[in-house]
Amino acid sequence: MPKIFKPMIFIILALGLIACENRNIQESEKSDGDAVKVGIITFLSGPAAGPFGIPAKQAAETLEMAINEGNQIPGYKTRGFGGKKVDFVFVDEAGGATKAVENYRNLIIRQNVDLVIGVISSGDCLALAPIAEELKTLTVLFDCATNRIFEENDYRYVFRTTTMATQENVAAARYVAEHFPNLKNFSGINPNYAWGKDAWLDFTEAMKILKPSVKIATNIEPKLLIGQYGTEISALLTSKPDVIQNSLWGGDLEAYILQAAPRALLRNIPNIMITGETVLERLNDQLADGTIIGARGPNGPFAPNSPLNNWFKSEYSKRYNSNPVYSSYHMATAILGTKAAWEKAQGEKYDKSPDIEDVINAFEYLEFESVSGTVEMSLGKGHQAVQHVPYGTVKKINGKVTLVNIKYYEPYLISPPDGIKSLDWIKSGFKQIKN
Repeated sequence: MPKIFKPMIFIILALGLIACENRNIQESEKSDGDAVKVGIITFLSGPAAGPFGIPAKQAAETLEMAINEGNQIPGYKTRGFGGKKVDFVFVDEAGGATKAVENYRNLIIRQNVDLVIGVISSGDCLALAPIAEELKTLTVLFDCATNRIFEENDYRYVFRTTTMATQENVAAARYVAEHFPNLKNFSGINPNYAWGKDAWLDFTEAMKILKPSVKIATNIEPKLLIGQYGTEISALLTSKPDVIQNSLWGGDLEAYILQAAPRALLRNIPNIMITGETVLERLNDQLADGTIIGARGPNGPFAPNSPLNNWFKSEYSKRYNSNPVYSSYHMATAILGTKAAWEKAQGEKYDKSPDIEDVINAFEYLEFESVSGTVEMSLGKGHQAVQHVPYGTVKKINGKVTLVNIKYYEPYLISPPDGIKSLDWIKSGFKQIKN
């Protein structure tokens, strides 16, 4: 090698070492600044923003102010995270998985956040989870539902503080089986990506066990965010099912309801809407009696009558003149769960933030109180939450939409034991259930 290149190589190596050292210093000092910096990823634009993303952001803003004031939230009166102010940095989830990964990396590398709470889309959470491991960043999934996250991989840095597709769709199947004793067939409409495919598979396999003589009429798989459902509605009407399983969400679900109403689809064929709770706030006049509503856990109208939930509903409605929907509850639960894990790791030492590894250890198998009741991080080796999953049926009483025949399904009825894949558990006839 020519001698002239040797000094240059040493300079490059030295600069590289300095860069690495600076990066390590930044990482070690992240949570020892003036605030705990939290990246929040949710839909701030596009058709999913109105019914899902913005209510989630509003819940985060409600919690951020109360947490930083301290002594406001029942059961969580310590200021900030262990006495240290929290600072939320909001990022738009719109744009697909590639954009979500880019924004996630920017939060960590450029904005130097301590941890991340997001996302709504199952496709986005499948893309982000491996990046969280690569960047060794605590990431709390607050809404996405695909069960593949913890059934196909083991993650150290990723948690999900809400229920997953299996729990919600097994509960839906149980509700249908119990309330339609003469059921002969059913159809489905499920978006053509991870969440919709998981939802349909779990629902149909559960129905094979619960109602083995019942037939599938058809399943429609529209593209995500298409907005127009004329062809799909025609196909569902033609299939003449007794019930329609429906996992559309956000703007897609709203478009479907508005387009189905003039053709009497909802009035003539009950839809069990896995994510239907959000439309109670925005489109309740369009809902026909007999529509079955889920809220992906005990959220919204299914949430407990507790001091914590009552405080949350009151504060949220005062700030935004509307009721919090289930994405709001999911966001609040993720924030409170993270706060609980942070303070468990920190203990009584409020002069210094805990190491993220200690927070992760505290988060695993954590049990904490949320706006939707008790959350147990008991699946996915302590990284996946379980809760009750309720459903109720719409009935207009004096012109007001009311939910009747509400049934809460306990976690052991709708969740596979830890380490057992959902589909294997369902196909076994739920035999591994542990009460």
